[in-house]
Amino acid sequence: MARQTLHKQMLSNRDQICEWFADKAKGMSFPIYSSYDIRDAGYKITNVDANIFPAGFNNICPVDKETSAGLITEFIKMHYGDINNVLLVTEEHTNNAFYWENVYTIKSLIESSGINVKIGIPRELAEPLIVTSATGRELEVHSALIDSPTFKVMKPDLIISNNDFSEEYKDWSTSIMEFPMNPPHELGWYQRKKSTYFKYYNQLVEDFSKIAEVDPFLLTVETELFENFDITDEASREQLATKVDAMIERLKSAYSKRGISQEPFVFVKNNAGTYGLAVMRVGSGAEVRSWSYKSRKKMKAAKGGRVVEEVIIQEGIPSIVQADGATAEPCIYMIGEQLAGGFLRTHSEKNSTESLNSPGAVYKRLCVSDLPVNVSGCPLENVYGWSAKIGLLAIALEARELKAQFKGYK
Repeated sequence: MARQTLHKQMLSNRDQICEWFADKAKGMSFPIYSSYDIRDAGYKITNVDANIFPAGFNNICPVDKETSAGLITEFIKMHYGDINNVLLVTEEHTNNAFYWENVYTIKSLIESSGINVKIGIPRELAEPLIVTSATGRELEVHSALIDSPTFKVMKPDLIISNNDFSEEYKDWSTSIMEFPMNPPHELGWYQRKKSTYFKYYNQLVEDFSKIAEVDPFLLTVETELFENFDITDEASREQLATKVDAMIERLKSAYSKRGISQEPFVFVKNNAGTYGLAVMRVGSGAEVRSWSYKSRKKMKAAKGGRVVEEVIIQEGIPSIVQADGATAEPCIYMIGEQLAGGFLRTHSEKNSTESLNSPGAVYKRLCVSDLPVNVSGCPLENVYGWSAKIGLLAIALEARELKAQFKGYK
């Protein structure tokens, strides 16, 4: 299995791998947190999504929450010095109790170091909102506008964003440019592209694989950009179908060379998507051509009603991971350059080739503290952790391409 092969080669080349990561990370700026959805097919292991504004900190295991508090404190002190006030800018999901449980967890992790935290959303509020998390904790949410009472009462030393900026909030972001923000506004989905992330991820895997002395196929996920997507246009759907068939043929050839019996399939995903919206599994171009009205409607709009104008065609990675009899996938959370936490996303109604990031998903225990392999002289993690760390480097390269401003970052 790929897991054993990669694990063995990582151990054999641990010093060179650690040196490679440190060299790549040198001079880079990193988001305070990020998360990675990992798919383990047995014949390959890769991450299939990377989130710079993760919304599942409430799902990581209790042991990891304890260590995450120290990691956040270390990150803030290392990159921003001793600060007193943080404004945590969140989504406007006033009715999503599980999202607010995530916000409560992040707020608690930051406050554990003695920092004062206020929660804000980037719009005007006549008065603070009181929202309730999934466990019944009440949170006070303020306006994050610069002329709001929030800024008069507490001038933030650092703005930490947990809003994925699918909406640009251009006026707001311009008004608060003097304040350090992490993750930067420029990494929001209003301009970020999955295709850029996977371009860098697969390039980095090529470098990593040379050092680890493995076939890069074991860690890559073939991804192709399809621009000018118009779900209402038959010609656009026909072009997409043709590209789907071409990728499936390439995958058949790659699998055949390696003795893999898996029947290839792909996912068509919104190139600027989040929350698992506008994602469809297809096994052939014919399926694209025959998409029903319901399927076309699903691919038409993303978060906030934004029209889907670009998609990626991505190799489908089945999952051999199980939790309580249900198909599962590991989700790995990082704080800066450190592995911080994780959980298993499971779905009893989905099979091993389907997307699990959909309503009905259940989260099970997976502690990052269970993953490390304690090798003297090198904090070597197993393949899930290394897929995430390669992903972090890809995000740093994305940030550089987007000219993201890590103001105040040391």
